[in-house]
Amino acid sequence: MTPDTTLAPTPPVVQEYEREPVPASQLKGWKSFLGMYAGEHAAGTEFVIGPLFLTAGVSAFDLLVGLFLGNLLAVLCWRYLTAAIATDVRLTLYYQLEKICGRRLVTVYNLANGVLFCFLAGAMITVSATAVGIPFDMEMPKLTDTTPNGITWIVVVVAIGAVISIIAARGYDMVSKFANIASPWMVLVFLACGVVALKGLGVASFGDFWDIFGEGREPFPGQIKYTFWHVVLWSWFCNAAMHIGMSDLSVFRYARHPRSGWTTAAGMYVGHYLAWICACLMYALYIRSAEAQAMLAAGQAPTVAPGPLANNAVGIAGLICVLVAGWTTANPTIYRAGLAFQAIAPRFSTVKVTLIAGTVATIAGLFPAFAMQLLDFVAVYGFILAPIGAIIVFDHYFAGKAGIIQNYAEKAGINFNSSVLLAWLISMAVFYSISAFGGVFLSFLTLPAWLSCGALYLIFSKYSQKKL
Repeated sequence: MTPDTTLAPTPPVVQEYEREPVPASQLKGWKSFLGMYAGEHAAGTEFVIGPLFLTAGVSAFDLLVGLFLGNLLAVLCWRYLTAAIATDVRLTLYYQLEKICGRRLVTVYNLANGVLFCFLAGAMITVSATAVGIPFDMEMPKLTDTTPNGITWIVVVVAIGAVISIIAARGYDMVSKFANIASPWMVLVFLACGVVALKGLGVASFGDFWDIFGEGREPFPGQIKYTFWHVVLWSWFCNAAMHIGMSDLSVFRYARHPRSGWTTAAGMYVGHYLAWICACLMYALYIRSAEAQAMLAAGQAPTVAPGPLANNAVGIAGLICVLVAGWTTANPTIYRAGLAFQAIAPRFSTVKVTLIAGTVATIAGLFPAFAMQLLDFVAVYGFILAPIGAIIVFDHYFAGKAGIIQNYAEKAGINFNSSVLLAWLISMAVFYSISAFGGVFLSFLTLPAWLSCGALYLIFSKYSQKKL
């Protein structure tokens, strides 16, 4: 008797259109992106970045006005560059690059892109772990910690990483739905944390709030001093890989209209403005404690572990918010990393490569250094990936004017476009050297490196491309 297999469950097929334009039937309205960006950017990173601004000695003006301007510039980049190109070509970043760079060269970029995304997602797993570990009396990572500090930490990080990876592997729809459900509640908790912190700090007027930061102060041990322009440029380019780096082509290719790019403002002004400031206030309250003062007296920077800070402010609701906040950032980040790895190995399904990306992110999450040094890591990560976005922008808008062939690698049938590699390496080498040897803040050099890479690409292509 032949066994009946007709009732056997069929695994769901996740179609992400990795190597073809997204069809009109799959396009999504602006609400889908609103929830995703609000959830991703009012999320785990905010619990770490907010306090780090205070450790950098920012003034009240630097924080309020600098963040407003930097986030506005980021939104404009998403709307008029990323979303505009994404809705025109409707391809992932990786497939669009393959058309310009050739398969062999884009493999190098995809590997770097995917690994860096995994490290960022790992930092968010670290954030969530600081909440889950509190009931287990887990030792929290310090600002200077780089390696795991115990078996409890390892178990908690691995468990959280597994759950996040499974959600991300279900595809864009699952990532978007999770963000839409979680983000409204998280925003309320961020606000509650800020209100409680204000009460604890004795703030009764805007003047009292201003006095918390005043004219700024000396940075904490091991941190650099942030001025107004540090805040503006860092907040503009902390997501440089996503907007001017064109990574979010992979997201906005689903948008019906480039106007969906404005939805990034929900992430910037709820997350990268309101949530950063609320997290900063929680840390300001914490550093007045006897524990924090003792650490400062000993020449150490007090911990910025999000779990204890949120628990101190609003209790269990704060812990749940930190846990979920890490998820809503790590989910789309692992999803992007999976797309990068899938472009390297197209024979593997998106589900499999996303699970691989989640595994790498979980391993990274075991090391607190990525979260505790998030300001520096995000600046480096944006600086490395952003210039490649200039290749796409300049090829899309200026190829005809410069007299070069658009999508040259595809049309010429080549696997390696040397013009792209030279433009990318020269731009990074020159401007990173200025930062490293000249002591210039790296975010000051992200835009010059981006413009340089685009211009060099046009120049090199002019002399290297053959007529077809």
